[in-house]
Amino acid sequence: MPHGDRRNTAQGPSVNKRILLLLCLLHGLSWGQVATAIEEPSYEVLSAEGPFEIRRYAPVLIVETVVDGDIVEASNRSFRLIADFIFENNPLPESERAAKIALTVPVIVEPLTTTTHVLSANKWRIKFVISSPYTSPPIPEPKDMAVSLREVPSKYFVVLKHSGLKNSAELEKKTNEAIQWATQRSLKVIATPQTSNRDLPWTLPMVRSNAILIEVSNP
Repeated sequence: MPHGDRRNTAQGPSVNKRILLLLCLLHGLSWGQVATAIEEPSYEVLSAEGPFEIRRYAPVLIVETVVDGDIVEASNRSFRLIADFIFENNPLPESERAAKIALTVPVIVEPLTTTTHVLSANKWRIKFVISSPYTSPPIPEPKDMAVSLREVPSKYFVVLKHSGLKNSAELEKKTNEAIQWATQRSLKVIATPQTSNRDLPWTLPMVRSNAILIEVSNP
């Protein structure tokens, strides 16, 4: 929140509470109860080999923001921006906001760099997929210019699933593995590699569910 903003937080959830509510929405959680089913973007597995898959994703509607800093700083700031959009900074009546703008897992992170070297990135595009059936607006446009809605068509991805902590060195290592796997199979990489994460912040590293996504042309 900018310095000098005297918004009365009693009229809505605090920043930290909004972030916690957003985490609950993302991970299918209620207060103290874990849902048995968590919605994810729809996709078809075209082939699988160990931790690698080739997937075709259905069209989706995403809400995204571009933020500076390392990957941890960027993720934290993006959560604040998106939580603000969902719970407060949109034209919907307050009673409809969280129910209307439900999100799916995972969170998708794209380094804005001209190379595949994640370590060199200091700007990131953070994307959250809007829950179906919204593959196009009627979701209201964000009031904050730092947050935007975008329709994404069907795409193909090489996906490398992995666990462990989310840090730049590990992401770069896994990204190179995914690119090498795609190249060995004559798949053409057509976009900047992305990473996805569906875990709550306190999830233990060995049971985390992360993935590298490499967009490729029609395989």
